[in-house]
Amino acid sequence: MLSEPLILCDFSGGHRDSRSPGYFFFVGIPIVKSKLYLSVLFILAGSGILMMLANSRRLPRDQAGFAYVEGANGELSAAGEERKAERTVVPDRKKNLDKEWLTKFRLTERSGKQMGSDELKGKPYVAGFFFTNCPTICVNQNKKVEVLQDKYRDKPIRFISISVDPEVDRPEVLQQYANRFSADKDQWLFFTGDMDYIGRVGSEFFSLGVLPKRHPEKFVLVTGEGKIHGYYTWSDPNQWLALQQDINKLLAQPGK
Repeated sequence: MLSEPLILCDFSGGHRDSRSPGYFFFVGIPIVKSKLYLSVLFILAGSGILMMLANSRRLPRDQAGFAYVEGANGELSAAGEERKAERTVVPDRKKNLDKEWLTKFRLTERSGKQMGSDELKGKPYVAGFFFTNCPTICVNQNKKVEVLQDKYRDKPIRFISISVDPEVDRPEVLQQYANRFSADKDQWLFFTGDMDYIGRVGSEFFSLGVLPKRHPEKFVLVTGEGKIHGYYTWSDPNQWLALQQDINKLLAQPGK
């Protein structure tokens, strides 16, 4: 333990907010009558002033630092800056797939009708996974689908919601749930089935990992040819915008 007092010097030049950590440099120097120590102290103080001048970009009030996000192309940009709409890159399909790998699916719609990827071809569609007993996330997710349904009503596009709790979400339960969102019986379809099979539909057909009552917060846009166009995190404003932009592009190309 030092017997002499210490000088603590803050040369960060950053936003001093006691509630948030920042970049601070501290130098502890025993108070002694030494020209050498004083010279070092003045040099460090000068460095702090230069850092303050270099940091000409002032932080907004109550902001302790900058956060950066990485785009699909690997470029970094400040989180506060306006970014272009972007979608999640489509993952590469595995090569030399086993013959049992699903390239199509067939489930039970809320109407009780058996249908799937073959019947969905001809129009693009947006797919997502959910379950009816989910109190918050799934509700917010399906409110997003409702927005899309209202925007693209009478347009050649469909929306499908696949349950990851099929033991509870029987067709009659899905029917009642669909009514909460005024889901059109022809444009917005709700599916159920065997959970093991649904898990394969998620991972093998849509390349999304799903488990009982567990699913990603993403929409998948599939072309009218049955090919995956992109993945979109619906809670991300940029990807939500990108989804709508990509839907518009597909609708402008008949058959896509």
